[in-house]
Amino acid sequence: MKVVSTNIGESVEINYHGKIEKTGMYKYAVDQAICLAKNDVVNDSVIDRKYHGGADKACYWYSEKHYEFWKEKFPRSDWNYGMFGENLTISELDEGNIKIGDVFKIGNAKVQVSQPRQPCYKLNYRFDCSSMVRQFIDAGFPGIYVRVLEEGEVRKGDELILLESREESLSIREVYNLLYESSKDELKLDKAISDPALAVSCKKDLKK
Repeated sequence: MKVVSTNIGESVEINYHGKIEKTGMYKYAVDQAICLAKNDVVNDSVIDRKYHGGADKACYWYSEKHYEFWKEKFPRSDWNYGMFGENLTISELDEGNIKIGDVFKIGNAKVQVSQPRQPCYKLNYRFDCSSMVRQFIDAGFPGIYVRVLEEGEVRKGDELILLESREESLSIREVYNLLYESSKDELKLDKAISDPALAVSCKKDLKK
């Protein structure tokens, strides 16, 4: 796996049922390296810090290979990396192969996988489609949030080096399925909730 694109965004206003709201969802590729800090990506727009940014969601990754799936569904969209709000577009990223708590070196930063992405309504605006959140959930391609253990710069072409593998943990996809499947695997649910590497907010949602 390697970095295909580094992406950041500025605040954009959307009209949410007659109310003007701001979002940092609209991200675009940049030529320079981006700096992964403890609570966010430097110079990136993070608006609603109740649900975005912070220690457990400092940086969001999405897989390059998922783009082909979405391009077939939205052939008229003006496609560019960063469309899903990701800071890093990663080649060959597979949520089924990456575990909660896995630690990677990327550029000169060190990060730990913390949880899958849980989409919010602003994704509908990014794709100008009222059912996009539902489609995103059903597709099973959530992408990955990481916490930053050591701050550093990441640039296009940097490889991801697995430093620590948490084979005993659930995969990102398994946790994602627990969040959205109507029938829960109780053993997996208990395992996820007791995992110290899983983001606190994700644990709260699983407990619900």
